[in-house]
Amino acid sequence: MVAFPFHIHATDGAARTGVLETPRGEIRTPAFMPVGTAGTVKGLLVDQVRATGADIVLGNTYHLMLRPGAERVARLGGLHKFMRWERPILTDSGGFQVMSLAGLRKITEEGVSFQSHIDGSRHMLSPERSIEIQADLLGADIVMQFDECPALPAPEAEVRRAMELSLRWGARSKAAFGTRTTQALFAIVQGGVDEGLRRRSAEALVAEGFDGYAIGGLAVGEGHDEMVRALEFTTPLLPSDRPRYLMGVGKPIDIVESVARGVDMFDCVLPTRAGRHGQAWGDAGPVNLKGARFAEDIAPLDETLDCPASREYSKAYLHHLVKSGELLGQVLLSWHNIAYYQSLMARLRAVIAAGTLSDFVAQFRAGLAKRDA
Repeated sequence: MVAFPFHIHATDGAARTGVLETPRGEIRTPAFMPVGTAGTVKGLLVDQVRATGADIVLGNTYHLMLRPGAERVARLGGLHKFMRWERPILTDSGGFQVMSLAGLRKITEEGVSFQSHIDGSRHMLSPERSIEIQADLLGADIVMQFDECPALPAPEAEVRRAMELSLRWGARSKAAFGTRTTQALFAIVQGGVDEGLRRRSAEALVAEGFDGYAIGGLAVGEGHDEMVRALEFTTPLLPSDRPRYLMGVGKPIDIVESVARGVDMFDCVLPTRAGRHGQAWGDAGPVNLKGARFAEDIAPLDETLDCPASREYSKAYLHHLVKSGELLGQVLLSWHNIAYYQSLMARLRAVIAAGTLSDFVAQFRAGLAKRDA
């Protein structure tokens, strides 16, 4: 018995569009989840995020457990109330951030002991503690198993060790999660870009039984072509009636190609990170508003988007804000980028429903090739 019903409304090749039902509202798929690392999608009000069309946001276990503290968030009513977002929230397990600490952490069978990058304090994050933070203290709707995610490229033996450890941690995560029905637990398939390791991971996790299945360990250095190749042999291994979530991806072309291969959910810091650095995203890639060619450009970023940041401010004004280091420039570009990503997901849902995804993908690729030329 899965926690959240997942209804697939249409398919086009391997791609699917549908709805994941949660107690806090429907998530239309394919879906892009804006990243709210520390309880905020950087620079934006939750009302602005919702107005772009986002059905769900992502919260970060590692950052919230360190500041303001998971127990404090719980005392203040949970993450939804704390950040004033009443729709679904997915939290990552904290594993990716802890693994990236390198010299500040030690991995054992029990979990990962690490030193805070904020104040140097020592902490232990285990599968059980990760589930407690996500499900009990933060109150996430979708909880991720604790896993280890090695950066690529890496030796096959290292990728195998991390994958096998993640399987054991997945079983412990599920045991700690228990029989909850108002929250869902997603597994994470690991194995780098090795087909045999991915198969071993997927088959074991599917046999264990989870509410959804994430594909982790991609977009960590292997490159676009290798990522796509890994998806081609990984997504068919996952249950067709459960959501598939590609973690930490990514660029629009990565999303388009991944949707065509059966992925339903995505997250990435790219839209807001790019906005803070003066970049506006569109189908043809990012545009750097610092460029002198925009100094007297009175055109808006994109009149087709239902977003004030995209329609109501000239590129000349945005150029001025970016060059002046004004915070408003970062806010407006982040707002536009989130709106663009949500528009892209809406278009993908529409073309899948219409059975014209292959045409859309071809046009998208052609647009990027034309830009590169």
